Amino acid sequence: MNSQTPNHPWAGLYLHIPFCVKKCPYCDFFSTTDLSLKARFLDTLFKETALVQAGDLSFDTIYLGGGTPSLYNPSEIGGLIDSIHRRFSIQPDTEITLEVNPGTVNRHRLEAYRKAGVNRINIGVQSFQQDQLEFLGRIHSNEEAVETIHAARQSGFINIGIDFIYGLPGQTASSLILDLKKAVSFDPEHLSCYLLTYEPGTRLTHSMNAGQFSPLSDEQTGNLLETTVAYLDANGYMQYEISNFAKSSEFISRHNRKYWDFTPYLGLGPSAHSFFPPERRWNHSSLPPYLADIENGKPPVAGREALTRQQQIMEAIYLGLRKTEGINTEKFERFFSSDFLNMFKDALETLTDDALIVLDSNHCRLSRKGMRFMDSVAKVLVNAGAF
Repeated sequence: MNSQTPNHPWAGLYLHIPFCVKKCPYCDFFSTTDLSLKARFLDTLFKETALVQAGDLSFDTIYLGGGTPSLYNPSEIGGLIDSIHRRFSIQPDTEITLEVNPGTVNRHRLEAYRKAGVNRINIGVQSFQQDQLEFLGRIHSNEEAVETIHAARQSGFINIGIDFIYGLPGQTASSLILDLKKAVSFDPEHLSCYLLTYEPGTRLTHSMNAGQFSPLSDEQTGNLLETTVAYLDANGYMQYEISNFAKSSEFISRHNRKYWDFTPYLGLGPSAHSFFPPERRWNHSSLPPYLADIENGKPPVAGREALTRQQQIMEAIYLGLRKTEGINTEKFERFFSSDFLNMFKDALETLTDDALIVLDSNHCRLSRKGMRFMDSVAKVLVNAGAF
């Protein structure tokens, strides 16, 4: 029987469901609006579970993301969850998250998802303000977002997460607080507040480059982050990662935590990534080769790489600093057989003097000021490391 040890943690299982009614202009995740492929894809995803090799890993989180997984009905999602339980070693108290978009579910559908095995719902609200929803290209209205949150609670879910995007052009602290205030009024267990980023190749980035709007400055987005942290802290939400907040440690996203903790995870579906230290691999990022490989009995792997020691250290720094507790220096030293404080001695002294990091209780973490400059702090450490 599998057990959790420092060298063999319980892993996470991610399933990428790529279908959307409409492609949002800011999104660079792989998705498709060709809903005619839904049935064929689901059948292929079932087959992929039989093709992949998970070794002796045991899983305690399952995350169905996308895309819009809630475009599949509860019996289809339930069948997929059942298949996963038959194929893999799944812990009894596994966190099973389903991403849903407002306008695609109602109370009865959500009740059926819960009965099918889903125990955590993550709702892609993004904003309660109609002008911002339109800028983001979302298909739902403020009213539909409110109805979906109410329906999730009424259907019996006791672990509800709401996603927001902030940092839109022209956004002010007062308009952001309107969204946060409304979100808090629903008493969700979890809130994610993501800074709007302009990814290469997206329609939103094209519009920005064409001069159709001006993005906020780094100083403005930094101020909005501080506004978010302060408001949610005052209303009982603990920040545990730069973009994530929970009512208590019980409601931290156990699945997403694995990415930041350098824990193994398996990804199924097109564009999904898997990580089995030190190897990372990824699936095809389009449906034709993904479907073809699996239908021919071949794992749909597009590429893989074995991370060097230096690459692993770099990732441990970038991912560790995202957490408010920071990098666990004892764990770092066990994993890499190197003393963290000695490896980064000069950089740590400089960053501490600049009040960007705090060293305490076997952790290296960002200060409140440092959170505004996370990427820069990580670069300083990476460039100074003697590894």
